[in-house]
Amino acid sequence: MLPKWFDDWNFKNPTNVFGPAILVGAAGGAVFVAAMLVAFGQPFATQSQQTGPRGTGMSVPEFTMDLAAGDPTVAGFFTSEPVVPRPGDQLAGAAYPDVIPDLANLTVANYDRLVDAMQEWTGIPTLFEGEENYQWVVARRMIQMTQNINENWVGHVQANAEVGVTCYTCHRGQAVPNNIWFRISPVNENVAGWSANQNRVTMVSNYTSLPSDYLETYLLPDADGNYAQIAVHDLESRVQQQPGDPLTQQAERTYAFMNYFSNSLGVNCVFCHNTRAFYDPGQVTPQWATASLGIIMVQELNLDYLMPLRDVYPPERLGPVYADAPMAACRTCHQGYQQPLQGLNVIANWPELATTSGEPDYSAFQ
Repeated sequence: MLPKWFDDWNFKNPTNVFGPAILVGAAGGAVFVAAMLVAFGQPFATQSQQTGPRGTGMSVPEFTMDLAAGDPTVAGFFTSEPVVPRPGDQLAGAAYPDVIPDLANLTVANYDRLVDAMQEWTGIPTLFEGEENYQWVVARRMIQMTQNINENWVGHVQANAEVGVTCYTCHRGQAVPNNIWFRISPVNENVAGWSANQNRVTMVSNYTSLPSDYLETYLLPDADGNYAQIAVHDLESRVQQQPGDPLTQQAERTYAFMNYFSNSLGVNCVFCHNTRAFYDPGQVTPQWATASLGIIMVQELNLDYLMPLRDVYPPERLGPVYADAPMAACRTCHQGYQQPLQGLNVIANWPELATTSGEPDYSAFQ
């Protein structure tokens, strides 16, 4: 279709058009991507929560799209307003022969609504069908634990606002909560000593070579009833080791525990610590105190409420190594968020779970 002279000239003078074409295509693609970002927004944009003084880099970044998506389990929380008791209302203790003793003072209406809610929260429709069922015994103890948390650990579960806990905080509609844990160390039966606790990548170690025994070390008491010190190092170099000084083993356990904290809450080190002085409690953030209180709370929950249930559970509910009862830690409630269920106030409509006295306060609903 082109003149013969042009074809002859083009044949004798070949030109590489691929380089310029690639350049033009790349430039056009970049313009297109830039236009899409302007039109629809940056998909990997982040928001930062400042946790320390300006200019120190102390912030916790999160993807905007993750914040917008939210915790999908929030939508599954069942709630209903309580029925304000009236004089003469029948109490559950008089109406039901197999009433849960800790809830016997509730009116029948509030007892029924709470039992229905607990069945929804745990995904167990047969909950409370008789004392011969181990779930009845466990559920009663869990009610006592929940009431204790809401009444005596306000500094942790309501540090910023009324939030509280219910069965759903851990269970999320499942009979067995996610992120429970059991004792597993030593993870290598063929060696003795410290190497039996690390360099074996496990789910508990968050798939790192850090020790896998940090939860049982810090959250369970030793034979003397004491808890291990969470520590990293001496402030001076080349010091003479003194009794009680943290060893390398303790430092590695501490790193493993802090890694667990980060994954449990979806945060980084500066959420609680000032990176210039990890060792100094005078330079930490307010969240450090809340987290420290949470550690003590979990120690109590495991010791007083969860570990004693070992003889109640059937064998299939016990740990694979020591046949111990399932225990809780930060991730059991938080499940990747700074606040469980992103700070949803789960206790607002459930004063029955907010006190250990057996006399709920319904005044807010009158």
